[in-house]
Amino acid sequence: MFSTHCASCHGTRAQGIVEDWRQRNPDGSFPAPPLDGLAHAWHHPLSVLIQQIEEGGIKLGGTMPAFKDTLTDEEAIAAVAYFQSFWDEQTYQRWVQMNASQ
Repeated sequence: MFSTHCASCHGTRAQGIVEDWRQRNPDGSFPAPPLDGLAHAWHHPLSVLIQQIEEGGIKLGGTMPAFKDTLTDEEAIAAVAYFQSFWDEQTYQRWVQMNASQ
């Protein structure tokens, strides 16, 4: 599922495909960030990650389309679990701690 809907922008191992993902594209939008724990995805609770998948990132200045009508809730959760599998243990534990207080 990740390889079909996400990898073309976020990389097959969620590593990102743009070296400087913080630098705006020529059209002013932001490129897709890596999701492998090196960018900001781990700062967000699961609810925000799912919301981002469902609503996309255009309203936040990105180019990610909304997947609400494409992916089931289970598929969105599976996408998050997939990219979390590339997080190191320390990053994952910080995310778990953050979510425990939600």
